[in-house]
Amino acid sequence: MNAPAHARKPRPPRRDEPGSAAAIPQDARPGADADATAERGERIAKWLARAGVASRRDAEKIIAEGRVKLDGKLVTQPATFVQPQDIVTVDGQAVNEPERTRLFRFHKPAGLVTTHRDPEGRPTVFERLPEGLPRLISVGRLDLNSEGLLLLTNDGALSRRLELPANAWVRRYRVRVFGDLDPRALAALAQGVTIDGVRYAPIEAGVDSRKGDNAWLTVALQEGKNREIRRVLSYLGLEVSRLLRVSYGPFQLGTLERGGVDEVNPKVLREQLGLAAPTRRR
Repeated sequence: MNAPAHARKPRPPRRDEPGSAAAIPQDARPGADADATAERGERIAKWLARAGVASRRDAEKIIAEGRVKLDGKLVTQPATFVQPQDIVTVDGQAVNEPERTRLFRFHKPAGLVTTHRDPEGRPTVFERLPEGLPRLISVGRLDLNSEGLLLLTNDGALSRRLELPANAWVRRYRVRVFGDLDPRALAALAQGVTIDGVRYAPIEAGVDSRKGDNAWLTVALQEGKNREIRRVLSYLGLEVSRLLRVSYGPFQLGTLERGGVDEVNPKVLREQLGLAAPTRRR
């Protein structure tokens, strides 16, 4: 005889059913984020990254250098926790509490270095930004003589996510070169190449136009080693006279004017990066 309906024990949901633990994203489960709890607060390295001071890894370096204080006391451990009422300073300057994640497109002109402080006194990207923006860090770098799309964000964790080669964000460039161009050598880059003991991952390179010893190429890669394109093309006997990044993942340079800044719509961030919509404060 079947047990009465009221006496039956409820069947636990299958792992793939709504409401099962497996069906709930890890970061949505209670206690999933040990860094941020009501009792302990948030680890200061992560807090600094979300505040746009630096990536979490670089925030740990800043802490190790003795540049961070919490309520006036020197912080020596990146595992130190921050509460909402705490005051955090870096190099003596108060850091504002992290706000919602924001991402900006910047059309970097040649002649700017991608750093906040340059020991040689050269002009920096951040000195060229208009007033009123939050504290920003770059997603990767463009070297002094390179130009084009540079992504800027106030969230160090997002910067790290976009930079990691494992996440396979494609960077695409237009490159003007001079020299004896061999299309077969360009095609061979798709297998990767080792130069002076450094292994470079596969690179897609094609010829867009050619006139004499000058040519325009389109180059695409999924990692960004220092001066990678210049070094690889130099290895092929080509001199780079102009290097312009035109896209980074789904984000395009488009018609953004040189030196211009444009914020990526929050809806686009949610759709392209899966970021949660900001919560409204009550």
